[in-house]
Amino acid sequence: MSNKVRDNAERHRFELDVDGQTAFAVYRREGDTLAIVHTETPPTLRGKGVASALVRGLLDIARAQGLKVAPKCPFVVAYMDKHAEYADLRR
Repeated sequence: MSNKVRDNAERHRFELDVDGQTAFAVYRREGDTLAIVHTETPPTLRGKGVASALVRGLLDIARAQGLKVAPKCPFVVAYMDKHAEYADLRR
């Protein structure tokens, strides 16, 4: 799923489509840092790993673009705490 995450820059959010629905993570761009302020997963997709795939995908995009991530959303904070492989991205 993570390779299907896209940056919808116009809406300031990363998106992941699953089963005709869209999970998203809202961000603010602050120089070379993405402040991830909110994630939302449609209720019917919760508990299926969709939010984790979304966050993993957006972190991979940030890394590829040389950006840092300031997690403001509790889900993103918890994900980054659990996945040390993304520690280098944290601001």
